[in-house]
Amino acid sequence: MNAAEMVDIYVMGKKYTVPASLTIMNAMEFAGYQLKRGCGCRAGFCGACATVYRIAGDYELKVGLACQTKVEHGMYLTQIPFFPALKALYDIESLDPTASAISSYYPEIYRCIGCNSCTKVCPQDLNVMQYIAYAQRGDISRCATESFDCIMCGLCASRCPAHIVQYNVGILARRLYGRHILARSSHLTQRVDEIAGGKYTAGLEALMAAGLEELKVAYNNRDIED
Repeated sequence: MNAAEMVDIYVMGKKYTVPASLTIMNAMEFAGYQLKRGCGCRAGFCGACATVYRIAGDYELKVGLACQTKVEHGMYLTQIPFFPALKALYDIESLDPTASAISSYYPEIYRCIGCNSCTKVCPQDLNVMQYIAYAQRGDISRCATESFDCIMCGLCASRCPAHIVQYNVGILARRLYGRHILARSSHLTQRVDEIAGGKYTAGLEALMAAGLEELKVAYNNRDIED
């Protein structure tokens, strides 16, 4: 391979020379790392591979998903598959879908300074600052909708100067919305009743007893909804 197509990166302080065309995740594997944690879907959606990195000569600390971000020469990196942020414990049945329900567990939402760092860093291109504003106003439906595609990678919280845990605020809003605002789904209720009544028990037992080849055939011939 042409030397011009290779770059030097540093993983946990150790130097490796890797192809410039690779993502961080693939470059780490090229360097010999066996990724057992901090990787999931490998296609930029699951949020398991949050990474902090710095480029030589650049004062700014950067973040991204290892499966999306291409390596750069002089990149110093480390993965943070779990961001150490406060996660409140609550009984969703006892809460009302209001701003006070969210702020009682995450009062830091009112410390937002409007810097928009959370939105800028989001790999899903969510308007994170906007859904926090909805949470502040008690607009639970809009907060839930705006945060729906959150993958819980924690990158928003890693850049927030007000120490807001935006992704946990979003999941509380979605739980409040699903439990107390959204209309009950009749077909979901029907399916739960069917499961409780044993309609699918025989089929599940047959799958559990099936061999690998049988499972492959069943998988390849399954019904797929459009």
